Amino acid sequence: MPTWLRRAVPDAQSLAHKNAEDVAIAAGAAISALDAVMRRQERGVGVWRYRLALAAATVTVRQAGRVEDEAALRDAVMLTRPGDAVGPAGLMLLAWRRLAARPAENLLTERSLAAVLEEFGHVPDNAVIGDLADELRQLCVSAGVAERLTGAFMAAENQGLGRYLGCWLADVLMAQWLGWTHAVPLLGTEAVFGMSSCRSRRSTTTAPPLSRKEETDQTKSLLAVAARAALRAIDLSAELDVSFQEVVHSVPAGKAEVVKASVIPGGPNEHPQECPFDAMPSRGDGPRRC
Repeated sequence: MPTWLRRAVPDAQSLAHKNAEDVAIAAGAAISALDAVMRRQERGVGVWRYRLALAAATVTVRQAGRVEDEAALRDAVMLTRPGDAVGPAGLMLLAWRRLAARPAENLLTERSLAAVLEEFGHVPDNAVIGDLADELRQLCVSAGVAERLTGAFMAAENQGLGRYLGCWLADVLMAQWLGWTHAVPLLGTEAVFGMSSCRSRRSTTTAPPLSRKEETDQTKSLLAVAARAALRAIDLSAELDVSFQEVVHSVPAGKAEVVKASVIPGGPNEHPQECPFDAMPSRGDGPRRC
């Protein structure tokens, strides 16, 4: 990773001193670097996406005012049998694992949106789901990456839904724009603030439209979040690759190929409630949700 790119990506404190053009260039470079990682399709990429899903769920749970950490979230899913209740926090993890596991082209169907809304704690409403799907289809026609990021949050807000769903939708829209077969949890791994608060589409109170400066600041903030998340995802990919190589070189001669073959490049499967081969519960010897 070039040093200049890490310096160019602003953190939350330095963002105010950056102009929108510089932030957009840094975000484009970071996303391009992540795109190169995605297209290499290295072994363990499915485990990488699941790790990012866990990180995104942890941020979502914290923003929802809950206390579960990564270990508690993992246990809520791994230590229960398929079909058992995993609790509100566990459902949030399943929402992010759905994004990481299912093909990106299938994530914005009305059926998928209904399931995600329920996992994020909303009561599925056919009218809301239909309107949301229509807005997302319009974004997919001609919007670029910046428009997709802001549009995803606006689509969620227009239906009275939360920032969590905005992050989820933005990650899917960006993956589809880049032509990735699977989405990667990115914005969900960063705390996204500075977006206007959600309001119900049925509310009698109409919020004033954003000024041009507010729109620019909002776009700049989202691009900076996407850039930081992309760099973090690249770093995690490198860490996992190093760990994989260490495992391969530590096994007895003749068994390295068995280890390599056990790590499926695309991930373990496409079912969001099934776990990667190395996702162990953090306590006890309970069964894995596999």
